[in-house]
Amino acid sequence: MQDLVSAFGLLARIDVLIALFIGSIGGVIIGAIPGVGAAVAIAILLPATFSLEPLVGLTMLLGIYGSSMYGGSIPAILINTPGTAVNALTTYDGYPMTKVGEARRAISLAYSASFFGGVFGILCLILLSPVLAWIAPQFGSREIFLASLLGIILVVLAHRGQIFAAGMLAFFGVLINTVGLEPIKYTQRFTFGQAWLASGFDLIVVVLGLFALSQAFLLLTEKDNSPKAQPLTGSLFSGMKELLRHKRVASAASGFGVIMGMIPGVGEFTAQFMSYTYAQKTSKKPELFGKGSPEGLIASEAANNAVPSAAMIPLLALGIPGEALTAMMLSVFYVHNVIPGPQLFQNNIEFVYALYLAMLILNVIVLVFLLSSTNLLTRIIQIPTRFLGIVILILGFVGVYSLRNSTVDCAIAAGFGVFGLILKRQNLPIVPIVLGMVLGGIMETKLRSAMARVKTPLDFIDRPIAAILFGLILLVVALHVRTLIMEHKKRRHEPDHEMHDGQQR
Repeated sequence: MQDLVSAFGLLARIDVLIALFIGSIGGVIIGAIPGVGAAVAIAILLPATFSLEPLVGLTMLLGIYGSSMYGGSIPAILINTPGTAVNALTTYDGYPMTKVGEARRAISLAYSASFFGGVFGILCLILLSPVLAWIAPQFGSREIFLASLLGIILVVLAHRGQIFAAGMLAFFGVLINTVGLEPIKYTQRFTFGQAWLASGFDLIVVVLGLFALSQAFLLLTEKDNSPKAQPLTGSLFSGMKELLRHKRVASAASGFGVIMGMIPGVGEFTAQFMSYTYAQKTSKKPELFGKGSPEGLIASEAANNAVPSAAMIPLLALGIPGEALTAMMLSVFYVHNVIPGPQLFQNNIEFVYALYLAMLILNVIVLVFLLSSTNLLTRIIQIPTRFLGIVILILGFVGVYSLRNSTVDCAIAAGFGVFGLILKRQNLPIVPIVLGMVLGGIMETKLRSAMARVKTPLDFIDRPIAAILFGLILLVVALHVRTLIMEHKKRRHEPDHEMHDGQQR
């Protein structure tokens, strides 16, 4: 209780509250604009947060992270264009409801489900804190290395149908993280005598290039578009009453969001599809799914908004980000010498609680803002995409240059921006590169630290948690290999069935 009181004291400062308010409202607005998204906004804001205190900078980024999906549901429902990638499933049932004149009902349900999922996830996070505070100190160098390795494997395997490409891009991220001075003996690696490579590739420069500049290039090279959305009439407060009639679906979807959010590399998409499938299979009206089912809309929005708080668990407890946005936040911790991991829970638990409470408050701020300002946001949706591209491009380069006043950084960011554009054109994932850079650095440091006390390979897994993590790695790989074998057998039998059917005809 004393820690919670201290956390309230940290949050009560005017600069923290202003940062939280700006992040929360800004995240909704950014989420409502198709083609921008939280990743682009956080990438642009990162350099600015380095000059702020850790709690101020992180609450602003958390505000954007936790609120962007609220805003992303607006264009998904009104114009069938998701504001953020994770709102794609919202279009399945949200837009059909708009087409039959139920746009207000759909928007109200989406807000209510998002709020329920967000608060549910944060309460789970607070309840799990004592467990995390007990477990986190049990993780030494070996355990954190194995957890990072498990994370990078899960990130790769999460990209079904693109596993080879995701694996190559993840290890490309690991590779570029090794360029420059290595962290133990400070010898140069892969610099080839070039002075500009001695300091390596800065994570923020790469992030700004891959996310912000690539999106700017994409918007500028595509046809200009200015989508139209009809204003809403009537009250938006009815959604909470309807949500209570579907509390089983909302609770299950939020539960999926929490569980999937805790697993690095899995995130919103898996949580959404699992909750959507569950809702459809247990519904009394499964035929409505994809045609305007309120249960489908609730399942989608509750699941994706429960994920952000759960994704903070591996970040805060172990210092291991589960996806690109938490990887960006990790850099803010490092800049201010606040190292997430076991020591954070032991020495600075009030800081952790302050972040939890900030996420709870941002959900309240966002809901109040949306219930009173949705029609204003429908006008923001109509911003021309090329104008957006120019704004993102300018802000991106300003952010890169402000880091170290370096034109070399701008050139590197532009190069990664072009590379990101190519990946987007080819529908290849960008996230594995960033997580490869972050997790690769953690893995190298922890492996080299652990090897001083390891004599044989079995010594690496001679502790309970290390053995469990190693077993999970083997299990995940084995299950994936089994899935591949079953899919291969299925493909082999399909031509035989077709030939047999043809002969019978």
